[in-house]
Amino acid sequence: MKIILEKIKITIKEEIKEFEKQFENVIKNSNIPLIDNITSYIIHRKGKLIRPIFILLIAKMLGDIQKKTYHTACLIELIHTATLVHDDVIDNSSLRRGSFSINAIWKNKIAVLIGDYLLSKSLLIATNNNYYDLLKVVCKTIENMSLGELLQIEKTKNLNITEKIYNQIIYHKTASLIAASCEAGARSVNTDEKTALKMRKFGTLTGIAFQIKDDLFDYENKNESNTGKPVGIDLREKKITLPLIYAIQKASKKDQKCMLHYIENYDEEKRYKIINYVKKYGGLEYATQKMIKLRNNALKILEFYPEGKIKEALKIMVNFVVERNQ
Repeated sequence: MKIILEKIKITIKEEIKEFEKQFENVIKNSNIPLIDNITSYIIHRKGKLIRPIFILLIAKMLGDIQKKTYHTACLIELIHTATLVHDDVIDNSSLRRGSFSINAIWKNKIAVLIGDYLLSKSLLIATNNNYYDLLKVVCKTIENMSLGELLQIEKTKNLNITEKIYNQIIYHKTASLIAASCEAGARSVNTDEKTALKMRKFGTLTGIAFQIKDDLFDYENKNESNTGKPVGIDLREKKITLPLIYAIQKASKKDQKCMLHYIENYDEEKRYKIINYVKKYGGLEYATQKMIKLRNNALKILEFYPEGKIKEALKIMVNFVVERNQ
């Protein structure tokens, strides 16, 4: 999977280098040693850069990458990084991408404040450069992500998540940021409103597919280092995701009760029993089929744009989202 991502990056090799340089400049040099130590730790454990890649590819497909494009990539990555830091505190997770999380090293109070610091940096990029079109996109996205987390917490208490509610949750939590990335990438090169909204739709479809793939990891993988997320974290936190929602819906009343009982009284042994029920009732197949449909619909949007290396890289990127193993 890393090979595929590196292949995609070749088409925007110089742009990725410039983004990484600017991103590092944005979050370092605060003149406060504690902040600089933590941000240096973050920089050296960077992720796959999926959102900046989408921004740069879309901007390059639609026009010429400019200063605003790099600023856009930086502010979106700042938001993404901040939410990961906050998520680790919420989930009490000590690992992130195979390394210790910020809260595991510097404790929860500092982790929350660092997350806030990164969010403030993202907003400052927009306001200092008078990017009011991006500011509107960014603020709405932060609101969406917060709503998604709170909605999930509310529904998890009663284990009453339907597929409709699940769709709302994953749109707000995950897809909204990828949608914002794609829309903002288009706006950074001054495209028209119709194109910007098309790119948002493209990002929404891709983002929902991305989250479904993430949810499948909880049922398919046994090695945490492969996925970057703790194995069984969704079930342990009583997060009802699409494979389980479908299995509960299709199960006999007896099996429904068993599954809900196992979730309420979760341990590692019950995890495998839940997985067996999900497999028995076709939950994995259903979620996979939905993910593939979303992927195909995202690819259809790209059909309206000229062929070329950048568009091809975007198509590979969409396929990477649903085929990745981490």
